[in-house]
Amino acid sequence: MELDPKTDLSFTRTLPVPRALIWECWTSPEHIPQFFIPRPHRVTSCDIDLRVGGRFNTTFEVEGNMMDNKGVYLELIPEKKLVFTDSYAEGWKPAPDPFMTAILELSDCAEGGTIYTATARHRSPEARQTHEDMGFYGGWGIVADQLVEYIRGLM
Repeated sequence: MELDPKTDLSFTRTLPVPRALIWECWTSPEHIPQFFIPRPHRVTSCDIDLRVGGRFNTTFEVEGNMMDNKGVYLELIPEKKLVFTDSYAEGWKPAPDPFMTAILELSDCAEGGTIYTATARHRSPEARQTHEDMGFYGGWGIVADQLVEYIRGLM
């Protein structure tokens, strides 16, 4: 996939946990609240219909404010690639103000663990800049750390 530096942000890290468990955590509603947004913020609900066109809906609590996020899955390649967007809600209903499409790619690392790449594609350079200013790199790094911590507790 070619990245467009004007509209895309991408983060890659090697995580010292198996990709099967990363996939399970990213695709199961019981796991999402454990890592999905940086603490102290939290996911208060998650509803997943894991299929192309299926819903990926979450509700966050951020500094006392509730935020509903409705989205759909665009591509699913088990244990390799997960693509979801808030551009549509279930039933392909267009969102009035979409923010991004997220692409999670997983592959085995020769030294062990999983190469974990998270990419956020935005509709405009301004939306990309807003996401970077919100702390894309730091936030996705914290989420990756929380994911590793949570998975280690499952092992």
